[in-house]
Amino acid sequence: MAGIFKAYDIRGIYGKTINEDIAFKIGRAFATFLKCKKVVIGRDMRPHSEPLFLAICRGLTMQGADVIDLGMCSTPMSYHANGMLGADAGIMITASHNPGEWNGMKLSRKGAVPISGTTGIQDIEKIVNNKTFDPESKTPGTVSKYDVIAAYCAHVRKLADVKYPLKIAVDMANSMGIYEARALSGIVEIDPMFDILDGTFPNHEANPLNVETLKALQHKIRSGKYAFGAAFDGDADRVGFIDEKGEIVAMDMITALIAQDILTREKGVIFYDLRSSWAVKEVIDQNGGTPMMSRVGHAFIKQQMRENNAIFAGELSGHYYFRDNYFTESSSMAVICVANIVSKSKKPLSELIKPIKRYFASGEINSEVKNTTTVLDILKNKFNDGIMIELDGVSVEYKDWWFNVRASNTEPLIRLNLEARTKDLMEQKRDELIDIIRR
Repeated sequence: MAGIFKAYDIRGIYGKTINEDIAFKIGRAFATFLKCKKVVIGRDMRPHSEPLFLAICRGLTMQGADVIDLGMCSTPMSYHANGMLGADAGIMITASHNPGEWNGMKLSRKGAVPISGTTGIQDIEKIVNNKTFDPESKTPGTVSKYDVIAAYCAHVRKLADVKYPLKIAVDMANSMGIYEARALSGIVEIDPMFDILDGTFPNHEANPLNVETLKALQHKIRSGKYAFGAAFDGDADRVGFIDEKGEIVAMDMITALIAQDILTREKGVIFYDLRSSWAVKEVIDQNGGTPMMSRVGHAFIKQQMRENNAIFAGELSGHYYFRDNYFTESSSMAVICVANIVSKSKKPLSELIKPIKRYFASGEINSEVKNTTTVLDILKNKFNDGIMIELDGVSVEYKDWWFNVRASNTEPLIRLNLEARTKDLMEQKRDELIDIIRR
């Protein structure tokens, strides 16, 4: 079990670090920790997700918790079911974009509030390791089924306002994007790619952050006529976008574009993660919204959204969060928003992004270091003449450029993001920072 209890979820290699016995114990520990009586459980298409479901279900019902079986579904669907059904908790069995031999669980409380390492996963780990489960219930819990797909699709489609027929190409990566994309049916015409469920990921890993995985979608768009392209990750809680020319659209640019549109209907708070372009904050401001910066990580963003009743949030990793989906991700809502915008403007996506793409970004650059704390201290001392923010790692802003450096939660890595007003300045400062970090 070593190492499967992570900062945001439970994840391991099936048959080595995670199996049915561990899943059964996690089920018991989950019910012991939360005292939950009604739990919704969804799962992805990996061949071992079904046996893990049965094991975790056995653990929960042994403790007296009733299970609502959602069957195979996307992670956004599982969050929606948690909130809509008034469950005490939710579990999604998935390893997201990890390779096929991996599996795991994303955990949430009532209302789809995520459980992270510090808000419950460590406690569940202790209960499992120490076998301090509550006594077995005299009245075992029951198992019932619920068709979340139909309910979720109907909910998402309420957002649609597409003014004329659009054709889009969608890379479903042989995974739960196949189900998530059902919400788009009847809203846009979909030309699907890799739309047969296969938990071994025969075509490419289901990770739109890896630009290599987008090449097939880019090729398709360049050889046809599409309004844009979308690529889902393994459990479909993230989505990447390709414009009508086959070019990758940075995920913070999509945050700004969706924010711009949402703010025409309702003013309010919109969150963006601290790695996002200056342009995101500017667009929210210019359109009458209240921009608020969040640290990286879905648990932090969702908490801050709830505290501020935020309408929407976007993360540089392709997570798009909607108040209307219980402050959680909905990739199909993000796709519908982009379809709405393109159809209403009668401009191609590339033209809509052009005025937002005002600055020059380095992209996220990872560096292996011996001691992350030492590196962060060196940077704080060297760049103490700028505006420093320590929300997540170290961010420093100057008039013409800014950077953020964060330590990885799981590896001896430093992650650098940097942006400047000119390409030359971005490259100069990027190289300067990399030299300091890797020295």
